[in-house]
Amino acid sequence: MKTIVNPTTLAKPSGFSHGIVSEGGRLLFLAGQPGVDAAGKVVAPGDLVAQFAQAIANLKVVVESASGTPGDIVKLTIYVLHKDDFVNNLKAIGEAYGAVFGRYYPAMTLVEVRALFDDDALIEIDGMAVIPAA
Repeated sequence: MKTIVNPTTLAKPSGFSHGIVSEGGRLLFLAGQPGVDAAGKVVAPGDLVAQFAQAIANLKVVVESASGTPGDIVKLTIYVLHKDDFVNNLKAIGEAYGAVFGRYYPAMTLVEVRALFDDDALIEIDGMAVIPAA
């Protein structure tokens, strides 16, 4: 069972939750997923939105492989090379996000970084999920 925690004394979150309390279940730690395909190649070099969509699709595969759903993800950290590129594409990123998560928003952090492992990657996303006990 998960409970979203958004205290009224904090700014109202938009596109994320301030916190999530989870009771029971199995923890799944999600390794950083860049926007790479099954062959390990970055999709759409130079296209942040396409790489974002691939990265969250990869996370979905990992969670489903552990018998969970995207709604079991409780924390995401999004690493980008250019925060402004992310902000300027929020609408398209939101649409790609919604295609996987719907209107569910885990706790999230956006971090601008100097570099990622793959030179063509513009984004990488890691996180945690709590998969209900079988």
